Amino acid sequence: MPELPEVETVVRGLRPDVVGRTVTGAWTDWPRVLDGTPLAEVTAALKGRTVAGLVRRGKYIGMDCDGCYLVIHLRMTGRLYMSERPEGDDRWVHFSLALDDGRHMAFSDSRKFGRVTLCSSLDFLEEKLGPEPLTLSDADFANIIQGSSRAVKTFILDQSKIAGVGNIYADESLLRAGIHPLTPVNKLSKARTRKLGAEIRRVLQDGIDHEGASISWYRKPDGNKGESQQHFLVYGRTDLPCKLCGTAVQRTVVGQRGTHFCPKCQRL
Repeated sequence: MPELPEVETVVRGLRPDVVGRTVTGAWTDWPRVLDGTPLAEVTAALKGRTVAGLVRRGKYIGMDCDGCYLVIHLRMTGRLYMSERPEGDDRWVHFSLALDDGRHMAFSDSRKFGRVTLCSSLDFLEEKLGPEPLTLSDADFANIIQGSSRAVKTFILDQSKIAGVGNIYADESLLRAGIHPLTPVNKLSKARTRKLGAEIRRVLQDGIDHEGASISWYRKPDGNKGESQQHFLVYGRTDLPCKLCGTAVQRTVVGQRGTHFCPKCQRL
């Protein structure tokens, strides 16, 4: 599933193409992608409106159409890109938004888990998501991640606690912080908690700088791959040497998620 760096890269890539453009229509070949709203209602609500902004909140994309909003969740295999055709350039496009320059913002999703939601505001995202990790101070992060008996990896994957961190960047952050993913949150010292907050910010920013990780379906809006996967220290490296100490990386399952860790750098 695209995580914060991938979604941020998509938003940055699309902004020059969509912000300032006027919506002229919408298309779908699979109405369920619209999260229960009929296509005619989506078209009527957006047609003639100017795209005033495109933002990321956690793993969600919010498109401000002059006070009316589309919220897009890419889920596992969702992609967004610009196309000359409403049906896009691949066989998995299930929704597109027509713009006044004759192009279409196409939403491709082979697994059909992604959703496009019409709404009157983005307030509901604030109700379900925790704060953005990139703007959290070490002290604020330490205040959030305390007291729980849950495994630390499970905690930081909880989007209601911290928005945008997913499986890949959780593994990378925990390695850099020297914390075993099964460590209970309430067993972490304040110093280690602050260290983890700093490493999460660092890992996510590195992911943005490398324009996301293309290890599966994720592509940038221009169709090219991101490069974050070339810089992983632990994720996906089962039985390969840890890039920090050379010990063989191990894999386990934490909260039903495949988890990679170094048994030497991250002692339980």
